[in-house]
Amino acid sequence: MSKPVLLNVGPATSIQDGGRFGTQRYGLPPSGAMDRVSLAVANCLVGNSDDNAAIEVGPLGMTLMARDGATRVALAGAARHADVAGNPLLLNQTVLIAEGETLKLGPARNGVFNYLAFEGGIGGEPIFGSLSVNARSGIGSPYPRPLGVGDEISVGNALLSPNERQLDIPEPAKGPIRVVMGPQEDEFDEARDLFLASDWVISATSDRMGYRLEGPKISHTKGHNIVSDGTVNGSIQVPGSGQPIVLMMDRGTTGGYPKIATVISADLGRFAQMPAGSKFRFAAISVASAQDEAKKLSAALLSLRGSIRAAGSSNLNLDGLQSANVAGAAVNAIDAMTWQDPRSD
Repeated sequence: MSKPVLLNVGPATSIQDGGRFGTQRYGLPPSGAMDRVSLAVANCLVGNSDDNAAIEVGPLGMTLMARDGATRVALAGAARHADVAGNPLLLNQTVLIAEGETLKLGPARNGVFNYLAFEGGIGGEPIFGSLSVNARSGIGSPYPRPLGVGDEISVGNALLSPNERQLDIPEPAKGPIRVVMGPQEDEFDEARDLFLASDWVISATSDRMGYRLEGPKISHTKGHNIVSDGTVNGSIQVPGSGQPIVLMMDRGTTGGYPKIATVISADLGRFAQMPAGSKFRFAAISVASAQDEAKKLSAALLSLRGSIRAAGSSNLNLDGLQSANVAGAAVNAIDAMTWQDPRSD
């Protein structure tokens, strides 16, 4: 196996996969990738299953050097500068990192997380069926913590095929973050309308356990304590401060604050990619609509492999492009009337 080593790494960078399941009865949350669509894209490109483990790269980037052989990778997620041995690396495209070469990732732009998947996968000992790191619980593999300088990762060897692959990914949906109201919607009365009508800002104190929101105070009608009950990814708790918290992948499995709404699964990855300071609104939809969106997301993930093509190939309509005036108003360099403004004489 190839064993790339981290030469530089920022905070909030760890090994994550599709998450662990069947352990919430013991108080252990699923963890896993904050943006499972980007995880699936990176894995599909290098021939892994959608939920294979990858490096979830935090907002400040990292530098990795290939050792003990070449390794093939794919990067998906937030926009950021990336290069291999000084050559630009595009998102959603595979690249071979030869032994001794370095992959450098700069700070994220217009997002938070990226997923670096390796051909052949990441080696480790699954814990409850997953390599995902939950730092608070001290579990995960190959390291039960965020990654640090000097960490070595065992990955599969790159295949001999020289052909690189790419995927065209549509821009993420715009607009409000969609929620299903409840399960304790009745604990808020008029504050429900305020919750939906207000602008919210992602707090700098947010992390993988929860995204804290800044905005108007959401008042409780019966107090801010309830008998603790189960939570899910995307549950929106409202503590005594009145400032909502959206529970994320490392959340507690139960909680004693009323939950005004739940972010739908189809929007949770888009929400997770909002950096601190982002302003947004919520929009309420029905359970049936949320289920329809979940089905659309599943269908989109299933279609990823069929959309992979050779890197550098194009889906453009070249005939149409040739007949289009893509430069705007055409000019003739030897005919001044096509580029000079006669009114300037």
